[in-house]
Amino acid sequence: MNIAWVERSDNAGARERSRGEVKRSNLASVRMTTSSLTLQSGGALWSRNTLSSKASRVNGLGAITVWPRLECSSNPLAYNEVVMTQKVRKAVFPAAGLGTRFLPATKAMPKEMLPLVDKPLIQYGVEEALHSGMPNIIIVTGRGKSAIEDHFDVSFELEQLLERGKKKDLLNVVRSVSDMIDVAYIRQKEALGLGHAVLRAKDLVGNESFAVVLSDDVIDAEVPCLRQLLDIHDFFGAPVLALMEVPSDAISAYGVVDAEPVTHHGGSGRVFRIRNMVEKPKPEDAPSNLAIIGRYILTPEIFKSIEAIEPGRGGEIQLTDALKHLLRSRPVYGYKFEGKRYDAGDKLGFLKATVEFALHRRDLGDAFREYLKGVSL
Repeated sequence: MNIAWVERSDNAGARERSRGEVKRSNLASVRMTTSSLTLQSGGALWSRNTLSSKASRVNGLGAITVWPRLECSSNPLAYNEVVMTQKVRKAVFPAAGLGTRFLPATKAMPKEMLPLVDKPLIQYGVEEALHSGMPNIIIVTGRGKSAIEDHFDVSFELEQLLERGKKKDLLNVVRSVSDMIDVAYIRQKEALGLGHAVLRAKDLVGNESFAVVLSDDVIDAEVPCLRQLLDIHDFFGAPVLALMEVPSDAISAYGVVDAEPVTHHGGSGRVFRIRNMVEKPKPEDAPSNLAIIGRYILTPEIFKSIEAIEPGRGGEIQLTDALKHLLRSRPVYGYKFEGKRYDAGDKLGFLKATVEFALHRRDLGDAFREYLKGVSL
């Protein structure tokens, strides 16, 4: 366990955040007043009247963070809630879309399998999740997506062929893909939106926080984007969305947030507490230039929010609408990640990513750069 979160109502309306140390790891219940924290464990009460301003780990449980409960206009939510944040182990990959922007190439091949140099798009996302400490991958597929399953499965015939040909380097590459992750698949029978795709993974995720990765967004970063989001999630114990500044002429293609900056580790400008979000607004209606990119760390409460909302445009259940619903009951944060994002779900973005990734390759970069110098433009 990393952090235990306690929400409280504060009659004084204070908005400061403070932390209290946990004295027993077998936590049964928590009672909160504006001035004291009481833990009840095994029939014994453990109190701390003065809350520490600095978190510390005690008995492996972590720390309790206290903040005033958000108030709904019609119903002040004046009760206490304890949410335990565990290590995030699972990443959900929605992959049931039809990929119409890449027709006719995607008529018989999943768009997630389009190669960026020599690796399919989805593998870049899977490797990012793995390098961020998430070995359990859940892929939400649909009809015509069996190539994804085959890619991450063992290929006995290919391995035998490479072994007989003494092509050890290629054999190691093939085996590294099938040995890379623990993967589970679930079908989305109809393409009913990103929210519906995430909901399909509910039983596989269980009652724990998880990541959502859209493989169309390929992010080149020194520290994996998911790892950056996890650091914020571990600190606040709340959902975290990847954010990126987008020019006004492109803002209508994204979900956009209305957010206030939050000081984190003495700095500001990257962490935001989200107040509202709008799906694909007109440029003049956009609340900011901060767009949501295809990386999320979500808490299990998101499933109830998805189930509670009504379908939006086109009968689709949008994840943005579910996140807005979740905002009524708990904080949601955004993080302006460090790194470069490529929109590989767009033809031009895909071409840009292909060129730049090839130029960065040690085995291809120099020769490819010389070739490009000779291209007549």
